[in-house]
Parts: sequence; C-alpha cells; structure tokens
Amino acid sequence: MSKIRQVLRMYDQGRSKQFIALHLNVARNTVKKYLAAYDAGGFSFKEINALNDKELEDFFGKARERERGPSQRMQSLLRCFPHVDKELKRTGMTRKILWEAYKTEFPDGYAYTQFCDYYVSWKGRVNPTMHLDHKVGDKLFVDFAGEKLSYIDKETGEEIAVEVFVAILAASQLTYVEAVHSQQKEDFITGCENTMHYIGGVPQALVPDNLKAAVTKSNRYEPTLNETFLDFANHYGTTVLPARAYRPRDKALVEGAVKIMYRRLYVPIRQKTFFSLKALNIAIREILDEHNNQPMKGRNYSRRMQFEEIERETLDPLPVQRYEFKKIFHATVMKNSHVCLGPDKHYYSVPIRLIGKKIKILYSGSTVEIFSNYDRVAVHKRSKTPYQHSTQQEHLAHTHRYSNERTPEKFLEEAAAYGEDVRLYIVKILERKQHPEQIRKSCEGILSLGKKAGAERLTNACRKAMDYGVYTYKNIQSILENNMDSYKESSIFADELPMPAHDNIRGEEYYK
Repeated sequence: MSKIRQVLRMYDQGRSKQFIALHLNVARNTVKKYLAAYDAGGFSFKEINALNDKELEDFFGKARERERGPSQRMQSLLRCFPHVDKELKRTGMTRKILWEAYKTEFPDGYAYTQFCDYYVSWKGRVNPTMHLDHKVGDKLFVDFAGEKLSYIDKETGEEIAVEVFVAILAASQLTYVEAVHSQQKEDFITGCENTMHYIGGVPQALVPDNLKAAVTKSNRYEPTLNETFLDFANHYGTTVLPARAYRPRDKALVEGAVKIMYRRLYVPIRQKTFFSLKALNIAIREILDEHNNQPMKGRNYSRRMQFEEIERETLDPLPVQRYEFKKIFHATVMKNSHVCLGPDKHYYSVPIRLIGKKIKILYSGSTVEIFSNYDRVAVHKRSKTPYQHSTQQEHLAHTHRYSNERTPEKFLEEAAAYGEDVRLYIVKILERKQHPEQIRKSCEGILSLGKKAGAERLTNACRKAMDYGVYTYKNIQSILENNMDSYKESSIFADELPMPAHDNIRGEEYYK
C-alpha cells in the first residue's frame, strides 16, 4: 500500500508513467493498471491518501475485480453452492462428501479448505447470521432429534422406535443424550431433569423448541407455556425461554449437536441390537462420555474440561427432591363439599364455600392439590382406594365437623376432666356391644349432665352407678334426679346407723 501511495503521489505531481515505473522499480503495466483505477474512481489524491491501508486495498481490489471479473473456476463453484446448501440439510450429509462430488465433476476445482472458506463466505452474503457469545451457566438448549432409534421387545420380537432427547450447555457445549419413549410431557420433563442431574446443577434458563410438551401457544414475545412444564421449571428455580417458531437458528447449538450425534452416535448404535430401553441408554451414555471427553476440533481441550473449568461453579444447586410429575383433572365440587378424582374414583374434601364451583386438581404419585381461581384450597395425600373419602375437618360445615369430632378419644378426654370415676364409666359404655351411633349418643348424654349437675355430683352418680353395675344414660339421669348421688358409703354411716328393719325399704330411704 505504501508503494501505491508513492505511485499516486508522483502521478499527482505530473510525473510520467515510465518515470514512475523506473524510479519505483515497478512494472510499467502495473503502474498503468493502478493509475487507470485511480482515474476511473474520480477521487482526488488527497481523498485517496486519506484512506487507511485496508480501505485502499479494498478500493483497488474491487477495481481489479470489476476489471477482470470472476474466473471460470470460481463461477463453476458459485453455481454449486445452492445445491450444496440444500444437500447439507439432509441427515448425515457433510461438506467433505459434497466436496468429493464437486471434485469428481470439476477435477481442476478448488481444494477442500478453499471450498469450505468460499462456501462460508457465500452463505454469509446470501443468508447472514449473527454470532452470539453465551454466558457461562446461562442457557441449556433442549430438543428432540429428527431421526429415531429402536430396540427389540424380547417377548414379541417387535421393533420399538424411540425418540432421542438432546441437550447442550451454551457456554461449554457439554452435551447430554437420552432415548425416551415419546415426545410427551412426561418423557420431555424426564429428559430435562436427567440432563440437570447429569451436569450437576441448574442453568438460568431452558431453551426448548415450540413442541406441545413445552409451549401451549406460540408467540414471538410471550408464548403460553405448558402448565406442567412451567411447574417443573419453578421446582428447579429456572426460566423457560422458548425459541421462536420456525427459527432453528435460535437454538443453533442444539441443532448442531443433533447433527454431530447423527455421525458419532447413531452409526455405532445402529450396528448393535438392544432388547430394552435401559440397555440402549447405557450404550448411549458410553458414547456420550467419549464425545464429551474428546478434544474439540482445533482446540487442545474437551467439552468436559471446559465445563469443569468455567461453567460448573456457575450453575445453581439442584433441589433436595426430584420433581414429581403432575397431571391435571377438572371437576365440580359436590354438595357434601368433596370432589371426585376420576382416575382413582376417590373423593377429597374442599372448603364448604366451594360447593358447586369448578375446580382444578393437580395430582402426582403421592399428593393431590386442589385449586380454585389459581388459589390452592386443599392438599391431600393421594389414595387410590375407590369410592372412599379423604376428609379434612376444617373443610366441613360446623354441624358436620362436630359430629365427626365425637370420637371415643374425645369422649374419654372430656370425661377425665370431670373425674376418674366418670372416665371409667365412659370406658364401660364404650366396651358395650352396641351400635356405634347408640354408644355415641349415650356418651354425649352423660357428659351433658355434667354441665347441669356439676363435676362433683356427676362423679358421685357414676361411682354409685358402677356399684349397681348398670351402664346407661338413664341410670345416671335417675340418680341425679332423685338426689341419690348424695349417699356416702363412708365408715361413719356404716358404724352409727342400723340397717333397715324391712327388706322392702331401700337403703337410700332409710338413710334419708
């Protein structure tokens, strides 16, 4: 560039082309080409000289290109690129294979390295993309591969096709692969959860495709997320950032990881036969570990080394418990303030104010959560016993709650507050072989007498009734009404008062 500036300076000073060529030791034809480009540009020497070296090189380079145009070899290569771009979208297709086909058709064509460089340059002009620098611990890209794997059912001999779940950390490019039965919510969430346990932490965001297991309704700015998947993300304390619909470049990393797996994982896996999903995943894990530990192209470190060095410590810790997959069921609250969970045919109580309302039930293997207008109104332990009721007392009406609270333990507790004799009397009643409802009424009646007669009189009445060996509510009521509880079987009465002369006179009347 310095010599070009000297050529232009001397030309601007009025020197001849031959003088410039001899003085600067440059071929005269070369001087003619540069000066022709200078004259065609229409710029002054000051304007050209103000350009930096790169701008000056571009100016004369474009001039030479306009002068001579692309070579025949380059034109042939450029005509091949649309076909190359289309073929690279096929599963398992590589640039190496397409270059070999190009060299077969054009033996004097470009070498492989130049072929790739020119293709990248052409691709950038035709369909430019933006390079993203990902932060460590920020995003985990997840997707399903387009091609399936399979295993053989031992019992039937049937070949069962399975989906392949792929995930990759953005910064370190640590990859996870697992075979699952389907792309449904349960399998998709299981794949995401197993990924986080494989990497040993939780990223700031999950970036899925717009599949139904993750996104209910796609939107460029605020897509509607699947409730179950959102609940899973909340359990792990992460965010969901779905990629734009029909924009695979938004998740180019995982798309690239899928293509790598087609070459490194699918080929050896399909050469073997597996008889269970577990055996298939064991083989996948072995190849996956080898892939993560293999040095990356053009670098002296692997994905695993990069992850351990820069990204592991930036991940959030895993929660203590794994996520329990929850299903949704809608129902209407019945008049007895219970709702029926259809799959189990079991009934669960809700607050009485919700009778007749539509509610939503989220249930897992162990718990049942009931929601009304996004408020959780009840939580029960799941029971799969059909046609039974799980009831919480605080959900019932006051009168129903009172009836349910009248248990043997409650009767004994109230009787003990009056005295030991009353408690023993209630014990005797509870031991009688009667209908539970009749026993409940007898206990309630006896304890209600204590509120009228007082604790002392009720205790004396129960003591006397036990002497008679009669255990009924009417017996206690009769003793209290006749004031017979005032009788004291003390040593004073026994020593000082004679026994009645006639057997038909009761002892109580004699002592009166």
